[in-house]
Amino acid sequence: MQVDFPYDVDALGRTAGTTGDEHVRDLIEQVLFTTPGERVNRPTFGSGLLELVFAPASDALVAATEMTVQAALQEWLSDVVDIRQVDVERQESTISVTVSYVIRATQTANVATFSGGTP
Repeated sequence: MQVDFPYDVDALGRTAGTTGDEHVRDLIEQVLFTTPGERVNRPTFGSGLLELVFAPASDALVAATEMTVQAALQEWLSDVVDIRQVDVERQESTISVTVSYVIRATQTANVATFSGGTP
């Protein structure tokens, strides 16, 4: 059992846990929505994805963001997952990222969609 993200407590007041597959999904989410420079001892950790919310819309920017996100996921999670494809979609102030990946330990293929934006 892994610690759930975001941190939570269960019905018994203990640290909430999650399954292995959900833990990997949580790790991907942390890389996606962490801005480089945000973590004190890991200044390059993150993807810079949230900067796209304020950038002018263009196909070239979305393509570049897909490559940047995929590179960040491979850099930080290559021992855990094999990233197959990253698709970024932007609509107004919301970003949707669909990540296709294979969990290395179990060889389980997954597709997860993450959304974020300005409050």
